[in-house]
Amino acid sequence: MDGTLSLILLALFLWGLSSRRLARAELTAPAAFVLLGLLLAEGIGVLPLDPSPTTVKTLAETTLAWVLFADASRLPLRALRADLGLCARLLGIGLPLTIGLGALLAYGLLPGVSGWAALYVGAALAPTDAALGAAMMVNPSVPARIRRLINVESGLNDGIATPVVVLALAGVVAGEGASHSGAPGAAVADLAIGLGYGCVFGLVAGWLLKAALRRGWPAPDFVGAGVLALALLAYTSAVAIGGNGFVAAFMAGLVFGAVRGTPQPEMQFVEQTAGLSSALVWLLFGAVLVPTAFDHLTWQAVVYALLSLTVIRILPVALALLGEGLGGRTTLFMGWFGPRGLASIIFGLLAVEELAPDAAKTVTPVVVCTVLLSVLAHGLTSVPLAERYGRTPAARRIDATDPAGPSDSAELPVRGMTGGTSTPA
Repeated sequence: MDGTLSLILLALFLWGLSSRRLARAELTAPAAFVLLGLLLAEGIGVLPLDPSPTTVKTLAETTLAWVLFADASRLPLRALRADLGLCARLLGIGLPLTIGLGALLAYGLLPGVSGWAALYVGAALAPTDAALGAAMMVNPSVPARIRRLINVESGLNDGIATPVVVLALAGVVAGEGASHSGAPGAAVADLAIGLGYGCVFGLVAGWLLKAALRRGWPAPDFVGAGVLALALLAYTSAVAIGGNGFVAAFMAGLVFGAVRGTPQPEMQFVEQTAGLSSALVWLLFGAVLVPTAFDHLTWQAVVYALLSLTVIRILPVALALLGEGLGGRTTLFMGWFGPRGLASIIFGLLAVEELAPDAAKTVTPVVVCTVLLSVLAHGLTSVPLAERYGRTPAARRIDATDPAGPSDSAELPVRGMTGGTSTPA
């Protein structure tokens, strides 16, 4: 174990030294750590990594709670107000259409998939992860408004999709004849508790921190660690009272950020810690989940993965943005840059944990294949497509008519351990 841990720590250190430089070669943190996991576990076989399901599940759930809280709490509200209509269309029209279309195609294409399982596949693969296109997200050739929309969508759609994933998994469990505790009705109750509790938790926590900072009580070098604990507390305390921890963490972050206000310098520590934990999840994905899923991979899963990254994503985005005057090139660009990443991996881990082995083997290879293809495809196309789109008249027109104005056009920080939020030199 010491040798394994040393290799992982060395990889993290080397990535910290060279992440900006490697970004020039279109290598993102997810791609790097997935490849590292595959190489160590399957290539040279020097990584005796066999974590227990409990260990993997704990890491995955902790990471998702951090990410949901951090993404929701860091929204730039002034900039978001200018794009509220487009954000509402992407999340209120595009996301449900993506889940519905994904579920419909999963039910028709994947063998042995029930209606609840098809809904799980559609919802688990609906959230996007801007970190997989981090090179595009920090490229000034792409209009700030487009980067802002893609990143806001990425920051919110995983939290919105989580209740659907939880409900679908409960439906699959109930269909397998498992205990009544996994029935959809119980899942709905858990979601309602998590929703209400998260709002109250975020309101109280945000008010307390804001009041304490106004009085100068917190030490600047520890307030970030306190907010990190707060993000996890929202999750664990919600679970303790019978609510859904993920929904609670997301809502707590959303309300906390609104009460606290932006900018929030203490969130940098939370985001960096979430980035570190995300890198470990990506490494486990490459070392553990990918080889296991490939043992049960079918041609239907591969076809669905390709459809998920193209038709299932692009068509709903096009319908959601219809009539907004963004143009076909911009719509296609935004539709393509909907990578599947960390949230989908963790939803896959939840399926492995909660479903019977036969049911898990039916749905998890689809999730794994889609994420793996997304890591490769979006990582390789981020730079060339961003540069090409940035030279189009449509991009220049959007940049010139950005309603947020130049002073408010700063993007969200990109979670991907890319080495910064500026273009690599």
